[in-house]
Amino acid sequence: MSQKKILLLEDDITLNETVTEYLEELDYDVQSVEDGLEALDKIYEDSYDILLLDVKVPQMNGFDLLKEVRNRDIATPAIFITSLNSINDLSLGYESGCDDYIRKPFALKELRMRVETILKREFFHHSSEKIVISDNAHYSIDSNVLYINEKEVTLNNKEAKLLKLFLQNLNQVISHERIYDSLWNYDETYSEASLRTYIKNLRKILGKEKIVSIKKQGYKFIKE
Repeated sequence: MSQKKILLLEDDITLNETVTEYLEELDYDVQSVEDGLEALDKIYEDSYDILLLDVKVPQMNGFDLLKEVRNRDIATPAIFITSLNSINDLSLGYESGCDDYIRKPFALKELRMRVETILKREFFHHSSEKIVISDNAHYSIDSNVLYINEKEVTLNNKEAKLLKLFLQNLNQVISHERIYDSLWNYDETYSEASLRTYIKNLRKILGKEKIVSIKKQGYKFIKE
C-alpha cells in the first residue's frame, strides 16, 4: 500500500519540524511549507490525502486558503492547527470547509488519532449520495457504481479503482506512481500500457476532456 501524503502548513519552524518528523516516523509522506501561498501552489500542483493547516501564517491565512481550495472543488480533508479558540474562530474554520480542529498546544498522539480517523473515510465534502460527473453521468458514493443515463456501467476491477481514485481527488494531479500503487497490489507488476488502456476506456465512457494527461506528472480528472 502506498504512503499517505500529507501537506503541513506551519510557520513555527520548531513545530513544523517536530510534526514532520513524527508523521514521517509513522510512515507518512509529509511535505511542509511555511506560508499560505506556497501551500496553495503545492495543492494545485499535486494531490494529498490530508491537509494540516495552521491559521495564522504569512501571505494567506489558513481560513482563506481552504476557502480558495474548496472553491476549486478540491475536497481533500483538512485539519486546522491553531491557537485560536473562540467560538467565532471555530465557526469560521468549519465554514471554510475544514473537517477537524486541533488547538495548540497539543499532544502528537492526539494529532495522529485525528489524522487516522479522517483517513478511514473515502469521500469528503459531498453533501449528496452521488457525484455528478456530467449531464448524463453520476457516481454513487454508497454503492461505488457509475451510472450513464441512469443505467449502471460495468467496469473491470482496475478501471473501477481508477475512477474512484479520480473522484476522490477531483481537479488534482495524481502522479503515475500513486496510480500504480492504488491499482496494483504489492505482489503484482504494474503496467504502463494497461494504465493507458484503462484511461482510454474511461475517456470513451465519460468524454476525452474529463481526464487530462499532465506531461511527466500524471493525470487530472476535470470536474467543472
